[in-house]
Amino acid sequence: MSRKLIQKSSIHKKNGSDRESKLKDSTSVITVRIDDELNYNIEKTRSKLGISKADLIRNYLDLSKYLIKQKGSIQSLNDRDFIIIKKSYLRKLIENCDEEEQIELGEKLARFINDCARINGKLDDIDYKLELCDNLGFFRKFTDDEKYILVDKKFGPAKFAESFMWSIFNQGEFNLDWISSKIETQSKIRTAYKNKVQPVERSSSHYSFGFAKIAEEETE
Repeated sequence: MSRKLIQKSSIHKKNGSDRESKLKDSTSVITVRIDDELNYNIEKTRSKLGISKADLIRNYLDLSKYLIKQKGSIQSLNDRDFIIIKKSYLRKLIENCDEEEQIELGEKLARFINDCARINGKLDDIDYKLELCDNLGFFRKFTDDEKYILVDKKFGPAKFAESFMWSIFNQGEFNLDWISSKIETQSKIRTAYKNKVQPVERSSSHYSFGFAKIAEEETE
């Protein structure tokens, strides 16, 4: 009996050692020389955020999975130039458009995400596309306990968000008839909109839709 316990204990130790070994094998150490001014800025930022310098540097390096930093520009994975502006400013610009324009803008922005996903062979990978949205600052990747995707309302007005998510999931056009004025006055359009988009309120500060849910993982 004691021999079996000793044997089990040695197996656990071996398994633990194997996991540590695999973890070490999956990481790499890089050495980069930086000037004093950049080092000072990194130290100042990591102190402000309350994290270690190593964690701060890892966070910046992790962005290389989502964007490319050239000497004088920032580029997306599909080689499009980026600019950095306040999210609230962009949202106000979109809000000032009529709903048809908001729908078209939502489709165009989703097309960009789909293009980036296609380049990496992940066009049908919703999880990956949500990670892109998160890491590019669109909205947090957030699902509730019933797998509804919750889109922060700060992302933009309702029709813009609906059109964006529709294109992310369906890679098709959002019906231009699904604007508020037609939904409120035409029962046929209202019924089609509710059946297809299935807007639901899961959170007062987020948009959520019946079509935009993460599929349950199949269990054996």
